[in-house]
Amino acid sequence: MSASESTPAESTSIAATDSTDAGIVPDTKDWTWVLERPCPDCGLDTPRVVREDVAGMVRANAEGWLTVLAGEADGLRRRPAAGVWSDLEYACHVRDVFRLFEVRLGLMLDREDPLFPNWDQDDTAVAERYGEQDPKAVAGELAEAAERLAGAFERVAGEQWGRTGNRSDGARFTVESFARYLIHDPVHHLFDVTGERV
Repeated sequence: MSASESTPAESTSIAATDSTDAGIVPDTKDWTWVLERPCPDCGLDTPRVVREDVAGMVRANAEGWLTVLAGEADGLRRRPAAGVWSDLEYACHVRDVFRLFEVRLGLMLDREDPLFPNWDQDDTAVAERYGEQDPKAVAGELAEAAERLAGAFERVAGEQWGRTGNRSDGARFTVESFARYLIHDPVHHLFDVTGERV
């Protein structure tokens, strides 16, 4: 992903606590470091994640988000502090990350060394009005996106794990490193919401 797409906190900084405020402060961090060492915040030891376990981890993470999204709608929309997304906004972001990574995984498997199209998640959050979406609809969409992505990873076999893809910022992934990089994002955001480390 480009700097405007870096995860997990790429689009989580908000300028105000009103969930209708579009004042997102872009996070330009490059989160690929999680491929080299454990995350001190959420606790996920990404380098030790077994590639074949990622599909199950996606499904388990989605279950955690469904639990979050079962909460009261007004509470889900409330930002806990200035600069922090609401639970609903985080969930919308995770849903869209699942969707995006399914597309990018398909590109890696179908094309030779593709360059991923850029995705500006900050613009997406504003344009899609994350904080105003229906939590029940988001829950269904997140569950569907997670299952599609998990199924796509389950179908990866043999030499496919070594296929490559590239972000426009120069970051290069194999399908295996891409799987590990992916899983940190929703795990980290579930920690952001629940405070529970893995």
